[in-house]
Amino acid sequence: MRYAYYPGCSLERNAAAYDESFRLVAEVLGMELVEIPDWNCCGATEYFSLDLLPAYALVARNLALVPEDLDQVVAPCSACYYNLLKTDKNMAAYPKLASAVNESLAAGKLHYTPGRVRSRHALDVILEDFSLEDLAAHVEKPLRGIRLAAYYGCVTVRPMGHDDPEYPIRMERLLKALGATVVEFSLRANCCGGHMTQLDAETAYEMLHYLLRNAAKLDVDALVTACPMCQLNLDAYQGQVNSHFGTDFHIPILYFTQVMGLAFGIDPDALGFGQEIVSAERVLEKFRNPPEEEEKKPRRKRRDKDALPMPEPLSGGGR
Repeated sequence: MRYAYYPGCSLERNAAAYDESFRLVAEVLGMELVEIPDWNCCGATEYFSLDLLPAYALVARNLALVPEDLDQVVAPCSACYYNLLKTDKNMAAYPKLASAVNESLAAGKLHYTPGRVRSRHALDVILEDFSLEDLAAHVEKPLRGIRLAAYYGCVTVRPMGHDDPEYPIRMERLLKALGATVVEFSLRANCCGGHMTQLDAETAYEMLHYLLRNAAKLDVDALVTACPMCQLNLDAYQGQVNSHFGTDFHIPILYFTQVMGLAFGIDPDALGFGQEIVSAERVLEKFRNPPEEEEKKPRRKRRDKDALPMPEPLSGGGR
């Protein structure tokens, strides 16, 4: 299993824990990640709002740099994944755009043929190239007693995600396979505000407060995400939200690869634990000292109302 790997800017700075944990999990699963040589920023959202041709050319350069012997690229960042996928699809759909982009790339002696590289999100790779049984077979230390809720945000599931855009369930199934207590979080696909913190702080805090307040009501030990922007907003601005609303939220925001690594028996420090702003120490404490096994209750008794009922697989692989 060889993949071109596009880490993107965030994973070299504030989301370094995502990069570190994904690489380690990939190693356990037998994935070979070949980092794209001399990759550049994907432009996030700003570039596409300013000038489309340079924006597409910026992204297409990364696709053109994928080694010829590889035909798929994995990006852990949701924005990077979306830009790579959008650029490839739009170049295929609009020949004039592809021609203009390749004219720009020619200045650097590069060329990209639309469709040559399949762009994939890290979460999709994990859940499509490995069965839940495969993943569970690597679990050495189940996350028993740890209450986790999945938070997808916007871009991971829309507009071109691989799950139901309003009610995604793939990450929940993964967390359950890791042995965690999966908590139903109805706001799992709501927006975190993106760059709103830089544009209108009060609106951003309201959006984050809405998410955190609902997560706190569920008594989760942590929210688990697959997006660096979601992690940054909920983690870095949690203190500002508390100051603004007079709340006292202390909810760790972790990457799904970090909790996978824990269950796989990888050292927490190597997975980037401790780099978060809202400490995840209580999660690690539960992990080190799991609760005693409860005696199984008779089947006629009701299940914990917060425990996620796992629905049947979505028809057609999702949407």
